[in-house]
Amino acid sequence: MRDQEFIRGKVPMTKAEVRAVSISKLELKKDSVLWDVGAGTGSVSVEAAGFMPKGAVYAIEKKTEALELIKKNIEKFQADCVHLVEGEAPKVLEGLPAPTHVFLGGTGGNLEKILDLVLKVNPDARIVANVIALESLARMIEYIKLKKLQGEIVCMQVSKGELLGEYHLMKGQNPVYIITLNEEKKDD
Repeated sequence: MRDQEFIRGKVPMTKAEVRAVSISKLELKKDSVLWDVGAGTGSVSVEAAGFMPKGAVYAIEKKTEALELIKKNIEKFQADCVHLVEGEAPKVLEGLPAPTHVFLGGTGGNLEKILDLVLKVNPDARIVANVIALESLARMIEYIKLKKLQGEIVCMQVSKGELLGEYHLMKGQNPVYIITLNEEKKDD
């Protein structure tokens, strides 16, 4: 889905190219239960919902402006399987149906606590996290090592053409690290 289709405001949004790779890495099924933690504008929740006609998406968000945007985007795209959950993770995650898949767009500094809870309720949940800060990447790597998880890290940098006078120049966006946890072990 194109970024321009979403109602956005000033809330950060997972951009189309990164969203496409992240959703692909989730490997969603028709009946998946997805927790989208730090849902922002709801772009991942709404787009993922299209792959899950018999599933459910729980868009978890604590910021007021973001909550309003998610509501509007759910309405605009008629994403009826997306359920908005207001509050801070991991507190508001308890009591939700166990996830088969989890997308971490933002953790509010609660990365380890959120991952601990996810792995407690479903040790086999497929987890995809997007991080841009090197400190967050380091925390993810340490967590993977500590818990002896299978993981994959992809660094993605998107550049888009921008018209400057008569010339098209490429303008780079921030690199994004896409971390996938609970990768199946591959035989060599």
